[in-house]
Amino acid sequence: MTHLLTVIIIVLYLYTIIGTITVLLLENRDPAKSLSWMFILLFLPVIGMFFYLLLGQDYRKSKIISQKSIRRVTDRPVASFDITKLDRTLLDENHLNIIKLLYRNSEAAGYAFNKIDVFADGESTFASIFEAIRNAKDHVHIEFFIFDDDRISNQMRELLIQKANEGVRVRMIYDYWGSFKLTKEYLKSLRKAGVYVRPFLPFRWQISRINKINYRNHRKLIVVDGEIGFTGGLNIADRYIYGNKLGNWRDTFIRLEGSAVHGLQLLFMVDWYFVDQKLVEGSQYFPQPKEFDANLVQIVNSGPDSDWSAILQGIASAFSSATKYIYIHSPYFMPTDIIASCMQIAALTGIDVRLMIPVKSDSGFSDASTSSYLGKALEAGVKVYRYKNGFLHSKAMVIDDFISIVGSTNMDERSFAQNFEANAFIYDPVTAIKLRDLFLKDIENCEELTLDAWTNRRRRQKLKESFARLFSPLM
Repeated sequence: MTHLLTVIIIVLYLYTIIGTITVLLLENRDPAKSLSWMFILLFLPVIGMFFYLLLGQDYRKSKIISQKSIRRVTDRPVASFDITKLDRTLLDENHLNIIKLLYRNSEAAGYAFNKIDVFADGESTFASIFEAIRNAKDHVHIEFFIFDDDRISNQMRELLIQKANEGVRVRMIYDYWGSFKLTKEYLKSLRKAGVYVRPFLPFRWQISRINKINYRNHRKLIVVDGEIGFTGGLNIADRYIYGNKLGNWRDTFIRLEGSAVHGLQLLFMVDWYFVDQKLVEGSQYFPQPKEFDANLVQIVNSGPDSDWSAILQGIASAFSSATKYIYIHSPYFMPTDIIASCMQIAALTGIDVRLMIPVKSDSGFSDASTSSYLGKALEAGVKVYRYKNGFLHSKAMVIDDFISIVGSTNMDERSFAQNFEANAFIYDPVTAIKLRDLFLKDIENCEELTLDAWTNRRRRQKLKESFARLFSPLM
């Protein structure tokens, strides 16, 4: 009997491992990643299977958020893209190619004639957000990765409760793990007041949920009355105003009026349908937009279940279009091969490529991994600046005084492949120059990292960084 049981266990083990490896091979992933998972499964079968179920599966074909739900939500009377109304002298062929790419890889419509305000500090950002919500008449849609249970977050909570009591329809999405500090009392008070609150992918002791624990909603966006929208890198937390042990947090957020707000609204509605399984309907959610300045905005989203790595492809295409400069803010720098190559090629052709990262982030392990990626960039001529005046949390890029990219996406594998992200791709010289000037001002609070300083790191530090790099896809 014991012998039979042993044989059955061995057969089941072999069947499971061979079956998993077969599925892994049929997915046609990057060979290095596939080989890594195969070795883990063969030599650490129990632990390997656990981590594969948790972290290793590819959901681009299985669709966490179904295409059916997206089609139901996106079939709306929104302000559609009309390139003929724009001044074509503003857009060269490279810009048009980026716009076409983002439309084809993520159905990111182009929205023209918007008013765009840029915020570079927490005080002005939250002041503008609170003012917009305070003046809401019909609805407030709010979605963030992190709502901390602190002063700023409680001010937001009280304001949302006030608006709900006034009869404004308030819907709120929070990421279950990102906002893990939220108490039951915090959430209960919102629901009691009539705020519709939903978590994104809450933890459940079910295989269908446990194996998606690594996929988080990292988006940050607000829509007020379908007329005002916000997006960027900031979360709802004190540290953006009052700082923490890292000092003040420097971030970038944008306020939108005009047709681009429809793009944010559509994205929120898709996410709401996923978390609530109810369709939000009504013409009030897509009012006729006013026309402002001559510009174009695409609201681009991507996630672990999208057909293409839309934001990654968009950034790579934007970098490839550069002829003068590329300035990049990123709190973490663990780029994919595509992004690293685009930066290196641009620098080697003489384009002014500058990368700004924090001296110290909120993750020492990420800092070590980031450092391991800087050598090739420095060798190619990329200028690397380390921000010293607190923690640089901004995810903003500007190219050639025309293209600006602002949103939630970090320069790492997690953002490009594992998180649900959202970025605004902005084609507008006025916004680009604002972001360029902010970047140049930030350099005053930086130290430049030279190739010599990076090369002459201690051997122990190099080993630590190389070890941390192995885990960069998980960070």
